[in-house]
Amino acid sequence: MSEATLNETEPGKSTLENRIYRAVVKRTERLTEGMMRIVLGGPDLETFLSTGIGDEYIRLFLPERGESIPVYPHPEGEYWEYDADQVAGPMRTYTIRAVDPRAGEISVDFVVHPGGIAADWALGALPGSQVGFNTPNGLYALPVEATWQILLADATGLPAAARLLENAPAGLRTTAILEVSGPDHEQDLQLGADTQVRWMHGGNGNSPSRLAEVLRGLELPEGPGYIWVAGEARVTREARKYLRKELKLPVTHFKVVGYWTDKAEEWNERYEALGEDFKKWLEELWSTDTDPEIIQDEVADVFDANGL
Repeated sequence: MSEATLNETEPGKSTLENRIYRAVVKRTERLTEGMMRIVLGGPDLETFLSTGIGDEYIRLFLPERGESIPVYPHPEGEYWEYDADQVAGPMRTYTIRAVDPRAGEISVDFVVHPGGIAADWALGALPGSQVGFNTPNGLYALPVEATWQILLADATGLPAAARLLENAPAGLRTTAILEVSGPDHEQDLQLGADTQVRWMHGGNGNSPSRLAEVLRGLELPEGPGYIWVAGEARVTREARKYLRKELKLPVTHFKVVGYWTDKAEEWNERYEALGEDFKKWLEELWSTDTDPEIIQDEVADVFDANGL
């Protein structure tokens, strides 16, 4: 996931102890023109515990531009806090591409593009570079009765989709539809006997995404299944509306996650223009005991009505 906020989605709650890990870069690898892999290790990762969920994500605490060491918060309840004399640095959300418990390492794939603070950090990262992150959470939840699954993602969701492909249970028919900018952004993925990949070119901020359109055109297999979608916020909102409102799938049979927002500066301007009362309403809405799916319905309708 690239500089994401998991917008419009109540974050998954980890059952693991909340920790702040201090890590160092062990090595880097340029996977494609648009993707960089950073392998993290260090003493803290010798005791790292994964959720085991294929789309598990972490909050990365990055150094400020021109600095080499991030500001590390301390765990507080389910989240984290900074001391009074600390100034919080940049934080971005990324999925974990792979976990190697024997080596005490995790791999994080970064979509690299000009101007992004996380992308710039990844491009300049050297062995020994420091970064922090919190306890992982995951959102993917395959129903036990599922006989098939379909994964749809753009480049930001590609690392999670690739891990889900690799972890697909034997006998589960799995199709991944992956949208990248062009042929040179495709990756060689490990596929099992029951998995297949379909690549699409476009989207990813360069042209309109076709993920929601393709989803609408799919003829779903018979029997119980699962659909997982990750990508740009408006696109995933459209996908969720189709799955929930038109197909009327049980909420346990799909997961849709907004990983990033296209034209984020314009989005932020429109959001800020709604004022403090709107922000307060949104915060209070998520703090109620209302079904999170109903909250997401209401938030999506309001966002659509306000051009968000």
